[in-house]
This record gives sequence, C-alpha cells and structure tokens, in this order.
Amino acid sequence: LIEIYLRIRREDIALLKFAIESYEEIGIVRTLDRKKATVAVLAMPDYLPHMRAVLESLREHMDWYEIPPPEEQDDWLMQKVHDE
Repeated sequence: LIEIYLRIRREDIALLKFAIESYEEIGIVRTLDRKKATVAVLAMPDYLPHMRAVLESLREHMDWYEIPPPEEQDDWLMQKVHDE
C-alpha cells in the first residue's frame, strides 16, 4: 500500500472517506487524529495515479494538503503498514 497523509478540516473527514471509498479498489481512508483532522489515504500501487486524480478533483469541494508521515503511529493498521 502507498500511504498519503493529509491534513483536512474536521468537517471534511466524512466527505473524503465517502468520496475515496466510493471508488472501489483504489484505496481506503484511515482517520489518524480526529481533533487535528489528520488522515491517511492508503492506495494500491496500481491505482496511485487514479487516487491522485480523485484527490485533485476533491480540491473543488475541500481544502487539503499533504503532510509527512507522523513519527508515532497509534493506529494498528498504519503501524502494520509501516512495519512491512
């Protein structure tokens, strides 16, 4: 999985999850910190260009910016992805 870390507005978390997950098989969204509205988008390598295109299209509806991976992971799935 390819990890894309984003910071968005809290009220946009549900919209992002719905939009990404409505495209079957390209990826999933994990909320890492609800208060800071930090999310991880996990994309399959073959679908990375499609994921980037979906994210860019969402700029019309929400503000987001890519951030570096958090140093500490307290989400079990993200820790497993990091370890592999």
